[in-house]
Amino acid sequence: QVHLVEFGGGSVQSGGSLRLSCVVSGYTSSTYCMAWFRQGTGTEREGVAGITKDGTTKYADFVKGRFTISQDNAKNTYLDMNSLSPEDTGMYYCAARRTVACLGLLEHWNPFEFHNWGQGTQVDVSS
Repeated sequence: QVHLVEFGGGSVQSGGSLRLSCVVSGYTSSTYCMAWFRQGTGTEREGVAGITKDGTTKYADFVKGRFTISQDNAKNTYLDMNSLSPEDTGMYYCAARRTVACLGLLEHWNPFEFHNWGQGTQVDVSS
């Protein structure tokens, strides 16, 4: 069973930066699709960024040019967030699914299609 633990959330001012980390354990296959989702108060969980096993990345339109997803050899996944705004405030979750159809999942950003989740890390951006 894949286990995901997020780190790196915190409080920053508008325009600031944060780096979120997702430490991954329990992998039995290399064909995992990794993604970051976020959820604000009273809003639905939305996809932010994703990365395939071969390093192809995909971003939601509202973070393009500001956020960067990356991965190390151990499949730990990172989200570098720059030019943060109050609209980026929310709980950020790392998600994974064992699949060869990662790009398809990242087209739909449907959280129900991801089977493994971390506990989340809170990001608060003040104006």
